[in-house]
Amino acid sequence: MLEKLKNADKVVGTRRLIRAIQAGKIAEAYIARDADLFIVRQVRQACNEAGVRMVEVDSMKLLGEACGVEVKTASAGIRK
Repeated sequence: MLEKLKNADKVVGTRRLIRAIQAGKIAEAYIARDADLFIVRQVRQACNEAGVRMVEVDSMKLLGEACGVEVKTASAGIRK
């Protein structure tokens, strides 16, 4: 599942992801299960409003690694 994210044109970070979802630029969003509930709610709401599929990932560490960044990542998305 995360292999697709590794090689894709992606957006990393909650603020950037939510803006991109609202602009209609995201095909699929990823959220870490251990992310702050406030962040999870924001991303879930944006995905529901825009009709974007949301995929849950086990941890922020795994999501950060899949995105190729050296920090934990709460959310990311694949551009259309």
